[in-house]
Amino acid sequence: MKASAHQGELTMPKSAYRTGSFLMQIRKNKYLYLLLFPGVLWYFVYKYLPMYGVIIAFKEYNFSKGIWGSPWVGLKHFQFLFRNDDFLNIVKNTLLINIYELLFAFPVPIVLALLLNEMKSMLFKRTIQTVVYFPHFLSWVVFGGIIIQLLSPNEGLVNNLLRFFGVEPIFFLSKSEYFRPIVIVSSILKEAGWGAIIYLAALSSIDVDQYEAATIDGANRWDKLIHITLPGIRNTIVLMLILKVGYLLDVGFEQIYILYNPSVYDVGDVLSTYIYRIGLQGAQFSVTSAIGLFQSAIGFLLIWGTNRIAKKFSEVSLW
Repeated sequence: MKASAHQGELTMPKSAYRTGSFLMQIRKNKYLYLLLFPGVLWYFVYKYLPMYGVIIAFKEYNFSKGIWGSPWVGLKHFQFLFRNDDFLNIVKNTLLINIYELLFAFPVPIVLALLLNEMKSMLFKRTIQTVVYFPHFLSWVVFGGIIIQLLSPNEGLVNNLLRFFGVEPIFFLSKSEYFRPIVIVSSILKEAGWGAIIYLAALSSIDVDQYEAATIDGANRWDKLIHITLPGIRNTIVLMLILKVGYLLDVGFEQIYILYNPSVYDVGDVLSTYIYRIGLQGAQFSVTSAIGLFQSAIGFLLIWGTNRIAKKFSEVSLW
């Protein structure tokens, strides 16, 4: 009997063992799960339940008939979008702005974190950190207003400097060739300091003994940066890059809406502002739902593809 009982324990299904282990973990950490529950509930209510509204993209939505009463139209709205030259230009604008941000804005927080990490004076370091973090806490309405004021052709600081050097004032925000650089630079000024926090946290986890050993071996600061510091934060950089690539079709609405105007629609109109104009102002909810679904699908594919590449060539990935 003992042998058979022992054999029975050995042949217990793995699924049952995992279920029992999971339930034991819940009992053991019940208060932690209780603290987690409100966040999970909020995420479910506001992120998952609204997903049923995606079916609007395949219907001719009518207020009086409701979501389920509106007639099905299949892929009509997607066909309309991909045959629309304006939509294709808007996708191009969105991609270009995000690619420029990936090339020019993404490295800035890394460089800033490395520079802050090298500062010896804690008072000076904290002062600089406060200064570069502060813009993040300003809304784009305020920060965008500051940018507009600085670039004003009449009273702006930039044009006053140009006048001082004998250059005619430039209407920066009304010229297509300047709009994208302004968007990139304003993004860097506002978010670079806040983004550096993640890399500073990663830098703090690097073992100090490695630097001491490198000093004994005669390594200079540049050698330590190349062989210790950058490898120490490589995993963090890869993860942030994967997440950034997933947003290649998503440009912040507030920033563009505050800075752009009809004269730069050809280079500044992006998916978020287009959705606002035709969705909220034009009441074309089915079309905007189709755009949102397209945007989400492409974002998922980009994250999945980048994650596969990262998993193949490095030791870190999202899953």
